[in-house]
Amino acid sequence: MQWIIFMLLLFISSMEMLMQNRWKKQANASLLENCTGCVLCSEDNGCITCHHRLFLLIWRDGIRQYGMCVHTCPPGYFGVRGLEVNRCTKCRSPSCESCFSRDFCMKCKEKFYLYKGQCFRQCPPGTAEQPGTRECQETCEPGPWSEWSACTHESRTCGCKWGVETRVREVPEAAREEGTACPALLETRRCRMKKHCPGGE
Repeated sequence: MQWIIFMLLLFISSMEMLMQNRWKKQANASLLENCTGCVLCSEDNGCITCHHRLFLLIWRDGIRQYGMCVHTCPPGYFGVRGLEVNRCTKCRSPSCESCFSRDFCMKCKEKFYLYKGQCFRQCPPGTAEQPGTRECQETCEPGPWSEWSACTHESRTCGCKWGVETRVREVPEAAREEGTACPALLETRRCRMKKHCPGGE
């Protein structure tokens, strides 16, 4: 009877050792898989330090934190190169798809418009939506029209029956930014000449 119990315990013990060895092999395989590009890697948290050309990307899953070494940071992150480690840092705004720094967005997610490094659901006053680029462009509000000029034909104010007169409007200095969409600043219209030139020319 004791011999049977001994054999049974021996069998259970050998099965446990076999299962532990199998689990260790699987853990080591998954560890190597998650540690691509790592200089230092943790079994529980993945990469801790990366090779100097790579960025360390850290994300959370509940209370756990994982690290991965990547060539380029994913959407919503930007790369910061440091003396000890290069990191992927998250953009502060959740509506930002890619950013230049933590607070300066370069591209917004769908349904948002970019204006001066920030993302907006609607463009601020004084700007207009550009659907192709998903950016807010400053609108140009020119001043009032000037009076119509004298009626001229080839720079002369006499001689012909018909000529052209023009009027203009100025753009305030603040609205003269490059790329600003402005309405017409010059208008022309046909006009009847009122004078005959001296000598009947």
